[in-house]
Amino acid sequence: MADNVPQWSGSSAFLHGFARDDIEGPPSGNPTTWWGSAKLALPEGVTQTMVRLQAEDGAHSRGILYRRGDEKTVLVFAHPRGDFSSHYLTPVLLDAGVAVFGGQVRSFANDSDCIHESLLADVAAEIRYLRSLGFEKVVLVGNSGGGSLFSFYQAQAGIEPPGRLTDTPAGDPYDLNALDLPQADALILLAAHLGEGLYALNSLDPSMVDESDPLSWDPSLDMYNPDNGYREPPETSRYTADFLTRYREAQRARCERLDAMAREDIRRRREAREAMSAPGFADLPLRTRLATIRRSEVSRYLTVARMDANPAFTDMSIHPSPRDVGSLFGGRDPHAYNYRLGGPASVVTPEAWLSTWSGLASRASVPANIPHVHVPMLVINYTRDIVIFPDQLQDIVDRAGTEDVSVVEIDSDHYGMPVSGTGEDVIEQVGEAISSWLATHD
Repeated sequence: MADNVPQWSGSSAFLHGFARDDIEGPPSGNPTTWWGSAKLALPEGVTQTMVRLQAEDGAHSRGILYRRGDEKTVLVFAHPRGDFSSHYLTPVLLDAGVAVFGGQVRSFANDSDCIHESLLADVAAEIRYLRSLGFEKVVLVGNSGGGSLFSFYQAQAGIEPPGRLTDTPAGDPYDLNALDLPQADALILLAAHLGEGLYALNSLDPSMVDESDPLSWDPSLDMYNPDNGYREPPETSRYTADFLTRYREAQRARCERLDAMAREDIRRRREAREAMSAPGFADLPLRTRLATIRRSEVSRYLTVARMDANPAFTDMSIHPSPRDVGSLFGGRDPHAYNYRLGGPASVVTPEAWLSTWSGLASRASVPANIPHVHVPMLVINYTRDIVIFPDQLQDIVDRAGTEDVSVVEIDSDHYGMPVSGTGEDVIEQVGEAISSWLATHD
């Protein structure tokens, strides 16, 4: 490649892919999980079928089905916004004799209006499609944020109507009892964090005291303030118990503040819509009606800054594990990323904030849903993960609604990158763990 060719500078943190040919390379911005090894190419004889599906509520989603044609089991990948259509495990799973469906739900690549309740209709459409092709076993693989999506789905699918949810956290009607939600046969959690809402709750920077000013600052609540125990990476920070107590309380208070902002916006629009449907509205003066219509439609996006501030990113005594200092999005410098534009939940509708990113309102929570998952489960833990920690993982296992739970630990970071050896080693270990577990659950 010539030196003067412009290079893409975006982030690819949500592209978990394998190279499709020898000349395809990783994105230049932030490769994260990208495998171009010929050792991990698609096996001979695999067909790739581009699929467009329509959910019962009318929305479309997409995916790629990889198969040779005689597989009885298919593994399904999806994420609320990430691209798992070419998931890095695809080649090794095909080698193991199973088919793979890499799904892209309706909020793929843009979760600014992501309502998790509606994503369940997309997952249902994927399962119905795969069942219609004759697959005998459908296994959901919840990787990273896909874990909370799939545990939410499986929990609701396992509830007989009329016991399912009937609305969203914003109070908008969305009756899951009216949908066909076929259960999957098993659930695999692969480096799955607790859920986007809980991730956000634990990562909100409580020292930001004014939501309209990303530089607003309460130094007594800043984990990146050396006076509070922060040390520049790779050195480990150390925070006092008193600071952490105040910090977590302030994080919750900030989440409550954002929730209140979202609910007030929703309340104002809903109040105007109710006025429009009231008897006599059509007889009101035109100017009055126009003003009411405007109030019913106008909304503001929530712009959520400074959301890369979990003390566990820099203090390794919190949730002890062999991980390195750093964060999921900010890498080795979470402080800088905490102030950067374009992080998770940077721009979201009030409804999406409540359904997806609010740790107090979102229902897409692994700890909340896993007690209602009764199918066999395989939990694969990357021991150096920076978003799910050993004590949290054990809590998930303890809460599971099935006694058929297996746990496999692999020395890797959240993206499957090894500490030593090669990326192929980790992927082959994961593939072997999954294929061995599937063999015991025929």
